[in-house]
Amino acid sequence: MLSDTHQHVLQLDLLGTPQAWISVEQAAVHHASGTVVWVDGDGPLRTLRGGWNAVTGRQSAIEVFPIIAVGGHSRINLFDVAPAVTRRKLFQRDRHTCAYCSQRFADRDLQCEHIVPASRGGPWSWMNLVAACGACNGRKAARTPAEAGMPLVYLPYVPSRFEDFLLAGRSIRADVHDWLAVRLPKGSRLN
Repeated sequence: MLSDTHQHVLQLDLLGTPQAWISVEQAAVHHASGTVVWVDGDGPLRTLRGGWNAVTGRQSAIEVFPIIAVGGHSRINLFDVAPAVTRRKLFQRDRHTCAYCSQRFADRDLQCEHIVPASRGGPWSWMNLVAACGACNGRKAARTPAEAGMPLVYLPYVPSRFEDFLLAGRSIRADVHDWLAVRLPKGSRLN
C-alpha cells in the first residue's frame, strides 16, 4: 500500500490549465465516466481494482495518473481568476524574504505587510501585500514605504495559475512539480 504522501491528482482542462487538486477516487470517477482526455506523469499513481468480468474472467482496473486532463471547458476563463491570498502562499511567493531589509526568515518570524496600510483602506490583495519581518513591519507602522523612507527591495505580483498550484504548499510528486514548473511565467520567483 502506498503512503498518503503524494496521493492527490492535478486535474487540468483539455488545454492543460490547472483546475484543482482532486483525490485518487475523484480521478477514478473521471476515468470510469470517460471524461479523461489525456494523462501525464512518470507512471500511475495508483491502480484501483474492481470486480471480475464473468465473460472474460478478467478483473477490471483503473490506472490513475498524477496528472489528468478532463474534457469540456470551464465556463469562465481561469486565467482571469486571481488566486486566493493566504499567509503561507504570500511567504512562499516572496521566498521568505523581508521586502524591506531583504533578510530571509522562517514563517513564524514573518508578517503579512500592507504596502498601503489597512488603516488607510489598503486591501488584502497580492498587489498590496508583501512579506516583512516584525522589526521592519513595526518600523514602517501605518505609513507607506515612501513616508517611512523604506523602499521595497522587490515588487509584489499576482501569481499565475501554475505558480498558485505550486504555492499551495502541497507535498507533490517530482514529476507533477516539474510539469508545473516548466509552465511558470518568465521571471517567476519560483524558477
